[in-house]
Amino acid sequence: MAYSNFTLETVQKEFQLETVRSIGIFSDLEPMVPSELLTIILKKKVPVAAAIGTEKARSELIVANVLFELLEQFDHRISFFSGIDFNVDVEKGLTGVADFLVSLSPEQFYLQAPVIILVEAKKEDPKFGLGQCVAEMLAAQRFNADKGNDISRIYGAATTGTEWQFLKLEEKCLHIDMTIYQIAECDRILGILSSMVEQKA
Repeated sequence: MAYSNFTLETVQKEFQLETVRSIGIFSDLEPMVPSELLTIILKKKVPVAAAIGTEKARSELIVANVLFELLEQFDHRISFFSGIDFNVDVEKGLTGVADFLVSLSPEQFYLQAPVIILVEAKKEDPKFGLGQCVAEMLAAQRFNADKGNDISRIYGAATTGTEWQFLKLEEKCLHIDMTIYQIAECDRILGILSSMVEQKA
Protein backbone atom coordinates (compact mmCIF):
# COMPACT_ATOMS: atom_id res chain seq x y z
CA MET A 1 0.00 0.00 0.00
CA ALA A 2 1.10 3.59 -0.60
CA TYR A 3 -0.26 7.08 0.12
CA SER A 4 -2.19 7.10 -3.13
CA ASN A 5 -4.13 3.98 -2.12
CA PHE A 6 -5.64 5.53 0.98
CA THR A 7 -9.14 6.96 1.00
CA LEU A 8 -10.39 9.06 3.88
CA GLU A 9 -12.37 6.04 5.10
CA THR A 10 -9.45 3.60 4.99
CA VAL A 11 -6.94 5.94 6.63
CA GLN A 12 -9.39 6.72 9.45
CA LYS A 13 -9.96 3.01 10.12
CA GLU A 14 -6.34 1.92 9.71
CA PHE A 15 -4.97 4.52 12.10
CA GLN A 16 -8.05 4.80 14.38
CA LEU A 17 -8.43 8.54 13.97
CA GLU A 18 -11.06 10.58 15.72
CA THR A 19 -12.37 12.96 13.07
CA VAL A 20 -13.92 16.36 13.70
CA ARG A 21 -15.59 18.13 10.78
CA SER A 22 -16.15 21.85 11.19
CA ILE A 23 -17.03 24.79 9.00
CA GLY A 24 -14.51 27.61 8.78
CA ILE A 25 -12.03 26.52 11.47
CA PHE A 26 -9.34 28.46 9.60
CA SER A 27 -11.58 31.30 8.40
CA ASP A 28 -10.86 33.79 11.20
CA LEU A 29 -7.11 33.87 10.60
CA GLU A 30 -5.38 37.03 9.47
CA PRO A 31 -4.99 37.17 5.67
CA MET A 32 -1.53 37.61 4.18
CA VAL A 33 -1.27 40.09 1.34
CA PRO A 34 0.31 38.40 -1.68
CA SER A 35 3.18 40.07 -3.45
CA GLU A 36 2.50 41.96 -6.64
CA LEU A 37 4.48 39.29 -8.48
CA LEU A 38 2.27 36.44 -7.24
CA THR A 39 -0.85 38.41 -8.11
CA ILE A 40 0.41 38.85 -11.67
CA ILE A 41 1.52 35.20 -11.93
CA LEU A 42 -1.84 33.86 -10.79
CA LYS A 43 -3.76 36.21 -13.08
CA LYS A 44 -1.80 34.81 -16.03
CA LYS A 45 -1.45 31.17 -15.03
CA VAL A 46 -4.73 30.18 -13.33
CA PRO A 47 -6.79 30.33 -16.57
CA VAL A 48 -4.14 28.29 -18.42
CA ALA A 49 -3.95 25.67 -15.65
CA ALA A 50 -7.74 25.44 -15.54
CA ALA A 51 -7.93 25.03 -19.31
CA ILE A 52 -5.28 22.29 -19.40
CA GLY A 53 -7.03 20.65 -16.47
CA THR A 54 -4.32 18.15 -15.50
CA GLU A 55 -2.99 17.65 -11.98
CA LYS A 56 0.54 18.40 -13.23
CA ALA A 57 -0.45 21.72 -14.81
CA ARG A 58 -2.36 22.81 -11.71
CA SER A 59 0.58 21.81 -9.49
CA GLU A 60 3.21 23.59 -11.55
CA LEU A 61 1.29 26.71 -12.53
CA ILE A 62 -0.65 27.40 -9.32
CA VAL A 63 0.31 25.38 -6.23
CA ALA A 64 4.09 25.68 -6.61
CA ASN A 65 3.79 29.45 -7.01
CA VAL A 66 1.63 29.83 -3.89
CA LEU A 67 4.08 27.77 -1.82
CA PHE A 68 7.07 29.66 -3.21
CA GLU A 69 5.35 32.87 -2.11
CA LEU A 70 5.08 31.37 1.39
CA LEU A 71 8.81 30.62 1.29
CA GLU A 72 9.53 34.21 0.26
CA GLN A 73 7.21 35.70 2.88
CA PHE A 74 9.15 33.79 5.55
CA ASP A 75 12.46 34.95 4.08
CA HIS A 76 13.55 31.34 3.36
CA ARG A 77 13.50 30.41 7.07
CA ILE A 78 11.40 27.44 5.94
CA SER A 79 11.80 25.06 3.00
CA PHE A 80 9.40 23.43 0.60
CA PHE A 81 9.77 20.36 -1.59
CA SER A 82 7.89 19.08 -4.61
CA GLY A 83 7.52 15.49 -5.78
CA ILE A 84 10.01 13.87 -3.40
CA ASP A 85 10.00 10.32 -2.05
CA PHE A 86 8.65 10.33 1.50
CA ASN A 87 9.02 6.73 2.66
CA VAL A 88 8.42 6.51 6.40
CA ASP A 89 6.74 3.18 7.29
CA VAL A 90 6.48 0.49 4.62
CA GLU A 91 4.46 -1.91 6.82
CA LYS A 92 1.78 0.72 7.42
CA GLY A 93 1.73 1.86 3.79
CA LEU A 94 3.21 5.26 4.59
CA THR A 95 5.32 5.35 1.46
CA GLY A 96 5.31 7.12 -1.86
CA VAL A 97 5.80 10.55 -3.34
CA ALA A 98 4.55 13.69 -1.60
CA ASP A 99 3.25 16.30 -4.04
CA PHE A 100 4.41 19.16 -1.82
CA LEU A 101 5.63 19.45 1.73
CA VAL A 102 6.85 22.30 3.90
CA SER A 103 9.48 21.96 6.61
CA LEU A 104 10.25 24.40 9.41
CA SER A 105 13.92 23.86 8.62
CA PRO A 106 15.58 26.29 6.19
CA GLU A 107 17.61 23.41 4.67
CA GLN A 108 16.64 23.24 1.00
CA PHE A 109 19.05 20.57 -0.29
CA TYR A 110 17.47 17.72 1.67
CA LEU A 111 14.45 17.19 3.90
CA GLN A 112 14.89 17.92 7.58
CA ALA A 113 12.37 17.64 10.42
CA PRO A 114 10.03 19.03 11.41
CA VAL A 115 7.72 18.64 8.46
CA ILE A 116 4.72 20.87 9.11
CA ILE A 117 2.48 21.01 6.01
CA LEU A 118 1.56 18.41 3.37
CA VAL A 119 -0.18 19.55 0.20
CA GLU A 120 -1.87 17.02 -2.08
CA ALA A 121 -2.85 18.24 -5.54
CA LYS A 122 -5.79 16.81 -7.49
CA LYS A 123 -7.20 17.79 -10.86
CA GLU A 124 -10.82 17.70 -9.72
CA ASP A 125 -12.56 17.92 -6.32
CA PRO A 126 -10.19 18.47 -3.34
CA LYS A 127 -12.04 15.76 -1.38
CA PHE A 128 -10.45 13.12 -3.63
CA GLY A 129 -7.08 14.04 -2.11
CA LEU A 130 -8.11 13.97 1.56
CA GLY A 131 -7.24 10.32 2.30
CA GLN A 132 -3.84 10.56 0.66
CA CYS A 133 -3.12 13.87 2.37
CA VAL A 134 -4.03 12.49 5.82
CA ALA A 135 -1.76 9.46 5.25
CA GLU A 136 1.10 11.84 4.43
CA MET A 137 0.32 13.91 7.54
CA LEU A 138 0.54 10.75 9.65
CA ALA A 139 3.86 9.96 7.99
CA ALA A 140 5.11 13.46 8.85
CA GLN A 141 4.08 12.92 12.46
CA ARG A 142 6.21 9.76 12.58
CA PHE A 143 9.07 11.27 10.59
CA ASN A 144 9.32 14.19 13.02
CA ALA A 145 9.18 11.89 16.07
CA ASP A 146 11.84 9.59 14.62
CA LYS A 147 14.11 12.59 14.05
CA GLY A 148 13.56 13.81 17.61
CA ASN A 149 11.93 17.00 16.36
CA ASP A 150 8.29 16.40 17.20
CA ILE A 151 5.67 19.16 17.00
CA SER A 152 2.13 19.17 18.32
CA ARG A 153 0.30 19.80 15.04
CA ILE A 154 0.66 18.67 11.44
CA TYR A 155 -1.32 20.44 8.75
CA GLY A 156 -2.52 19.44 5.34
CA ALA A 157 -4.24 20.79 2.26
CA ALA A 158 -6.00 19.02 -0.56
CA THR A 159 -6.20 21.29 -3.56
CA THR A 160 -7.05 21.54 -7.22
CA GLY A 161 -4.98 24.71 -7.30
CA THR A 162 -8.13 26.78 -7.66
CA GLU A 163 -9.87 25.21 -4.64
CA TRP A 164 -8.19 24.50 -1.28
CA GLN A 165 -9.43 22.44 1.67
CA PHE A 166 -7.42 22.40 4.92
CA LEU A 167 -6.82 19.83 7.67
CA LYS A 168 -5.12 19.65 11.05
CA LEU A 169 -3.81 16.57 12.89
CA GLU A 170 -3.18 16.62 16.64
CA GLU A 171 -2.05 13.19 17.87
CA LYS A 172 -4.96 10.99 16.72
CA CYS A 173 -7.50 13.77 16.30
CA LEU A 174 -8.08 14.88 12.71
CA HIS A 175 -9.81 18.20 12.08
CA ILE A 176 -11.27 18.79 8.61
CA ASP A 177 -12.35 22.27 7.60
CA MET A 178 -15.44 21.79 5.42
CA THR A 179 -14.96 25.25 3.90
CA ILE A 180 -13.50 25.33 0.40
CA TYR A 181 -11.23 28.33 -0.18
CA GLN A 182 -10.92 29.73 -3.71
CA ILE A 183 -7.64 30.88 -5.28
CA ALA A 184 -9.35 34.26 -5.83
CA GLU A 185 -9.01 34.52 -2.03
CA CYS A 186 -5.26 34.01 -2.27
CA ASP A 187 -4.67 36.31 0.70
CA ARG A 188 -6.81 34.05 2.88
CA ILE A 189 -5.04 30.91 1.64
CA LEU A 190 -1.64 32.47 2.33
CA GLY A 191 -2.86 33.60 5.75
CA ILE A 192 -3.90 30.05 6.62
CA LEU A 193 -0.60 28.59 5.38
CA SER A 194 1.30 31.26 7.30
CA SER A 195 -0.57 30.47 10.52
CA MET A 196 0.31 26.81 10.02
CA VAL A 197 3.99 27.62 9.79
CA GLU A 198 3.67 29.66 12.97
CA GLN A 199 1.62 26.88 14.66
CA LYS A 200 -1.21 29.34 15.36
CA ALA A 201 -3.99 27.57 13.48
